[in-house]
Amino acid sequence: MGVKVLEKPLVTIEPELCKGCGLCIDACPPDVIKFHEKFNTKGYHYAYYLGDGCTGCGVCFYACPEPEAIVVYKKGAEMEEVA
Repeated sequence: MGVKVLEKPLVTIEPELCKGCGLCIDACPPDVIKFHEKFNTKGYHYAYYLGDGCTGCGVCFYACPEPEAIVVYKKGAEMEEVA
């Protein structure tokens, strides 16, 4: 495993921590977070990142009432690569 330097901002959302409230979706200025059609194990439609367009503003993170459900990485951040 190595370290990857992000070329653009990235948001990660942990499906099992998401309670499907939609606050991050409503708060996202570039509109790049949506509800997934599937359910998590708690029975909620969870939020997910569309994969492109995040500006790294962090508004979704601050809108989310669930600690650790959303992590926003800025451009240039170092992220551990997953095998």
